[in-house]
Amino acid sequence: MRLFRHPSDARALEEKSVAKRNTREDRRRVQLMEARAQLRTGKEKRRRRDNTIAAAVGAAALVVAAVLQGTVFASNPTASEYAAAQAGLQTPTASPSATPSNGPDIPKPETAAGKTFTGDLVLNGKPVGVELDGTTAPQAAAVFSSLAQAGTYNSRQCGRLTTGDSFGVLQCGQKADGSSESGYSWGPLENTPADTKYPAGTIAVARTANNAYGNGQEFFIVYKDTTIPADSAGGYTIVGKVTSGLDVVQGIAAQGVKTGNDGAPVTAVTIDSFLVK
Repeated sequence: MRLFRHPSDARALEEKSVAKRNTREDRRRVQLMEARAQLRTGKEKRRRRDNTIAAAVGAAALVVAAVLQGTVFASNPTASEYAAAQAGLQTPTASPSATPSNGPDIPKPETAAGKTFTGDLVLNGKPVGVELDGTTAPQAAAVFSSLAQAGTYNSRQCGRLTTGDSFGVLQCGQKADGSSESGYSWGPLENTPADTKYPAGTIAVARTANNAYGNGQEFFIVYKDTTIPADSAGGYTIVGKVTSGLDVVQGIAAQGVKTGNDGAPVTAVTIDSFLVK
């Protein structure tokens, strides 16, 4: 027998059914919101974790860089130091931190300012005419004229020669044992070429690397047009020029270097005398 419900019962049943559906929908919405909240929480945790890792990696990288800077890189020359070393114009003992002032034994630039000194540099019995320019390089001219007049260079050596394709200098002023005069340093740099080019016949001052007050008693004669890279201090002071006898230096260079193209010349070179007035 088929039973029929009263309309009021049907409505009650329908309302109950709707209420259940609403409850299920509410429950699903709550679950969905919880899932989304969990997802956001997870993402936030991962973001914080990734940031922490990135910070740790970054800090480690900085530490490694600092270690490298203090060890590996600190032990290697800079590009300019390497170029200057290849040029062969640095005296053996570098002192980049030297005080930018001259001691009492260094003659004052006023003693040479505006003056021109001429004379002869005699190498292995052969004279090379020289001129020192106190107008463009008064401090350097004061130093070298004073040393020459005092006979400091007599019996000293020209112990370094470079014979590159586009680089040619003879460096002079070393003691008989090949060492340099210690404790004699001065500055500043003067008359350094802006284009780093040193024409044949140039007489310039050797110095320690990266030190404008690292000039000493050594000098070099350029026997063919040469480009010399500047270092962090700048170029090299041009104090004068060869006025005659450049072929004497070129003849020494033609004999070559004992080993390679930078070192002691095959023909030992002694400074018999260096006189200027």
